[in-house]
Amino acid sequence: MDNEHAVYARGLVKRFGEKVALAGVDFEVKTGTVTAILGPNGAGKTTAVRILATLSEATEGEATVAGFDVRTQGHEVRRRIGLAAQDATVDPLLTGRENLVMLGELHQMSRAEASTRAEQLLGEFSLLDAADRRVSTYSGGMRRRLDLGATMVAHPSVLFLDEPTTGLDPRARNELWGVLDTLVERGTTVLLTTQYLDEAERLADDIIVIDQGRIIARGDARTLKRELGGDHVQVVLVDAARLPEAERLLAQVTGAKVTVDAGIRSVVAAASNGVDTLVQVATALSSAGIAVEDLSIRQPTLDEVFIALTNSPAYDEPVEASPEGVRS
Repeated sequence: MDNEHAVYARGLVKRFGEKVALAGVDFEVKTGTVTAILGPNGAGKTTAVRILATLSEATEGEATVAGFDVRTQGHEVRRRIGLAAQDATVDPLLTGRENLVMLGELHQMSRAEASTRAEQLLGEFSLLDAADRRVSTYSGGMRRRLDLGATMVAHPSVLFLDEPTTGLDPRARNELWGVLDTLVERGTTVLLTTQYLDEAERLADDIIVIDQGRIIARGDARTLKRELGGDHVQVVLVDAARLPEAERLLAQVTGAKVTVDAGIRSVVAAASNGVDTLVQVATALSSAGIAVEDLSIRQPTLDEVFIALTNSPAYDEPVEASPEGVRS
């Protein structure tokens, strides 16, 4: 059993008739880390998660989760994972406490054990005040926290999250991120799909970019940004009238294409030598008597990386018809 990797996949292929949802995917997730899967519409993110969670079977390839084969040892895999899909699976007619106790009993806990576990989770997910209210009265953020708590009833070692914060307001998203931080600190391994690039950058140790069923890039956010083109120098001028002159100077110093944004009085170009380029630009601007409001080096945003890699924005995948009724 490979204790270093909680998830291991090689050559995963999934076909729905003539449609290829996954075209040979290889990746692994280190134990106790967070990995995010990003991809445009229909890229295959959810299909990969469903295979790993034993809800769908790969056409080809192999995968293990927590050391067990997802195809031949599905029962062992399911005992060790939690899965939170995009839509909350808790019963809105029951209270938060009743939902968690019921799930505990379904996991073969005694009534007392299930009640103790429910109380613990309600506290951890800041839901004790609402524990005895029907879930139908919960806000979206509260439901999402309860849904995540429900996946943790049986102490899973691996957690699969499919678009965990879709539809949540910024405050609810931050609250859920804090909960995930705590789970990872305790050793839980998390694999999540997300349509929010800031979420991937905030949570993930490793980011996998998938497009048309294939992995096209992988690394942490900083590595992916550097692969797109490294650092950029940005100059914001005091006087917009000096933009043409600043553009010429920046082009001369960097030898790169300059992007001008008159609205914010900004010129930007690739800075191949980082800080040295910044010093040269500052010297040239000073010699020309051009007043600067701000001068900095920045990396491309993760949004810019994503669009450059996939030619698409990141957004949610629609439900697609398939023999299993699963999403791609």
